[in-house]
Amino acid sequence: MNFNLTALFTIGLLSCNGQIFGQSPTFHLDIAPIIYNNCTQCHRTGEIGPMSLTTYDEVAENGYFIEYVTQSGYMPPWTPDHDYTTLLGERFLTDEEKQVISDWVEAGMPEGDPAQNPGMPEFPEGSQIGEPDLVLTMPEPYIHGGDGLEQYQVFIIPTEVTETKEIRAVEIRPSNNKIAHHGLIGYTANPSSISSAASLDAMDPDAGYESFGDYSVDVEDNLFGGWVPGSPPLMFPSTIGKYMVPGSQLLLQMHYGPSFQDEMDQTSINLFFADEPISREVETELMTPENLTQPFYIPADEVVSFHGTQYISSDVSVIATIPHSHLLGKSWLVYATSSDNQDTIPMISIPNWDFHWQGIFAFPNLLHIPGGYTIHAIASYDNTSSNTFNPNNPPQDMYFGEYTTDEMYVMFFQYVPYQDGDENISISSLEEESIVFGECNLLPAWPNPTSSSTEVTIGFSLPNLPSEITLELFDINGRSIALWLDNESFSNGRHLIRRTLPGDLSPGSYIYKLTTSEGYSSSKVLEVLN
Repeated sequence: MNFNLTALFTIGLLSCNGQIFGQSPTFHLDIAPIIYNNCTQCHRTGEIGPMSLTTYDEVAENGYFIEYVTQSGYMPPWTPDHDYTTLLGERFLTDEEKQVISDWVEAGMPEGDPAQNPGMPEFPEGSQIGEPDLVLTMPEPYIHGGDGLEQYQVFIIPTEVTETKEIRAVEIRPSNNKIAHHGLIGYTANPSSISSAASLDAMDPDAGYESFGDYSVDVEDNLFGGWVPGSPPLMFPSTIGKYMVPGSQLLLQMHYGPSFQDEMDQTSINLFFADEPISREVETELMTPENLTQPFYIPADEVVSFHGTQYISSDVSVIATIPHSHLLGKSWLVYATSSDNQDTIPMISIPNWDFHWQGIFAFPNLLHIPGGYTIHAIASYDNTSSNTFNPNNPPQDMYFGEYTTDEMYVMFFQYVPYQDGDENISISSLEEESIVFGECNLLPAWPNPTSSSTEVTIGFSLPNLPSEITLELFDINGRSIALWLDNESFSNGRHLIRRTLPGDLSPGSYIYKLTTSEGYSSSKVLEVLN
């Protein structure tokens, strides 16, 4: 096989330093568009920086790792089931595309014809979608203390507009992705809400004011804009958008993750004005435990599901859906049904929920849901010890709460009143961005599921300093099955190890755990079949 990989550039399959490198080029080569996949700013940042993939030699040097992260499913990071429904900006590889990468590696990673190299792309600065019409920034920096605690802080940002503005896109740009977990924007022009927010701000000695929940004041729009790692800015279709009036304010709620050293952030908001007058304003509906028929309670050592419903009284066109859970999240399934249950409209299925890769999932075209239909949102949660992300060991009873170590059942969807022909209106977004990777990270095993006596590949990355690594395989009851690495020294960077599973393993779930001499510990599940 003869591939030209010079055009891969900084594809980011293997890197994460919280930066946005910009839009992808248009590739003209066989394998480049297969490997170039996207995610965006990731709060799980490290100091090792992005892996440079700007030349054929750099790509070929990392060919085995590229094969590993794509075959194992770690990259590209896309959790929705693309066979259930089609969403905007999908990042997934088909089995055939994965095979092309493996065949290239097996063939010795040949370069191909250098003359087909399209050249380096130009990366935009300060925005992923172009030049903003208005940039608003937090009035002062916020210092997030190095106490190992997370924080929800709301910042008041006056819109500064002197006349009504119609908004087509909102882009949140955190300045410090080491601590920025996600951001939400509320909008208000209500003098009472503005006064209440100012009072809360004045009482808090830090920049902004603390709010573990909503914005602590009433807002007219509780999702004027939003950002989570992996979510590109959404651009509304022509004649659809939002309004900002003189005297209005944006309430930016930032969720900062725990840090053990002081960190500073001063997030900016890019606003893009509509090219054509807006005739329909985007509205947001929020499903919470109030939409359930049972209390939101997850007992320890149980896997439970919650089925929420929302009746749709008149025809709507849905733009995007945003399911949200925390570390116990296991899956989401969202769909709409007719009153006679004879018609079902798929919306989104996330069979394997990943707290670290959430998103604002938009549809390629406006999705029509007729009046009289009901939206169903089914979320499941795993509060057992087999969930390696469970924040409690042993598992504890779990309730609804704002902290990451609490749990949530929340599902947003954005919509406008339906008009004839909406099904043909496309929604645009930045579909190709740079990719990010983790800091000190334990990656999925490949193949997984597998069988006994099979060789598996496991990758991990280390930050700046070398470390002594222990990697051990346990059964589901915590008994040691195999010691793969015993306090062995590894340099900083990315590493792959290959180990053969014992031949007498019974079918079931096993856990492999990586521990570093600096105290980092992470576990993942390996499924063994007959």
